[in-house]
Parts: sequence; structure tokens; C-alpha cells
Amino acid sequence: ISDTHGSVKAWEDALNGPFRGVDLILHAGDVLYHGPRNPLPDSYDPSKLADLINQCPIPVLIAKGNCDSEVDQMVISIPLQAPYLLTEQPLGRILVSHGHFYNDELIQSMMDSFGVNIWITGHTHVPVLEQRGVTVYLNPGSPALPKGTEPRRSVALVSETDIKLLDLDSGKPYSVMEYHPSK
Repeated sequence: ISDTHGSVKAWEDALNGPFRGVDLILHAGDVLYHGPRNPLPDSYDPSKLADLINQCPIPVLIAKGNCDSEVDQMVISIPLQAPYLLTEQPLGRILVSHGHFYNDELIQSMMDSFGVNIWITGHTHVPVLEQRGVTVYLNPGSPALPKGTEPRRSVALVSETDIKLLDLDSGKPYSVMEYHPSK
């Protein structure tokens, strides 16, 4: 998930829908604040969203986004990792960054250096799922403030067999890629 921008509805829709039963939630940043270039999302309540994240029964890892600030860390008990987070999971090595500091060359260098299986970013609010060499590039879009030619509230799910971009309103996948993590 990425770019929730303080929307309680976006978080709750993801938790009560596609994230039901998942083992881990990776958030690619812009958690609480809507930012000066964005409108207020539905059910904008950063304080309540912080409480929901803190009480989430599913472990959450968060990469700090450009709209996340030091004061956000005062209300979110999970470390906002910056400029990226790198995690080793049963599904492979995953690099999560918000995406606002990096160009493709730097990220490619990091992916090669770290042996990354999946690189997750946010920032653009436009969902993307594509293979880049040996690495899957994934932007889950935004469940709060979607953008792009066909804006839709979206999140992503990664499993042992595939990666899906999901329309949060219909609950249906609209892009699926086979995925078999290399060990």
C-alpha cells in the first residue's frame, strides 16, 4: 500500500478487504498528511489513521514519503524508515522507497547491489506492475487519491505464485504477474 494520505477509509477498506489474512503490510510512504498539492481524501483523519496503524494486528513496515514528517513519527509507533527500507521475506528481498528521491539509474544500481526481488515505490499514485531485469517493479498506486489515465483506488498483493494490482472498490485484480521468488 502507498499514499494513504490520512484517509481512514482507504486504510480500513484495504484491511477489511484484500489485506484480510495477510502476513505483513508494506507501506511505501505518505501515510498521514495529504500534502499541499492534493485535495483532502475521503474520511481524512490523520490522528485516527495513526491510531489504526498503531493498533493494526498485522505487522506493518513503512518507508518515509515526501509528505511524512518528524511529527508523524511522534504519533506512529512504527519507525518511518528513510530513505528506504530493505526487508528479507519468504517471498524474497524487497526494497521499499517512496520514489521521490530516486532516478532509475540509482535504483537499478541498488537493486543489483542488494539482489532485490521486488522494488516497491509510491509517490506517483499511478499503479505499475512490470518486470525490470530480474526485479519486479511495483507501485501499488493510491487507495486514497488515485491518479493516472484510469484513476482507481488500488493496492497490491504479493503471494508465492503471483503479484496482483487490485481495484479496492471492486476487490478484483486488474493486473496480475506470475511470481516465483528465487531463493
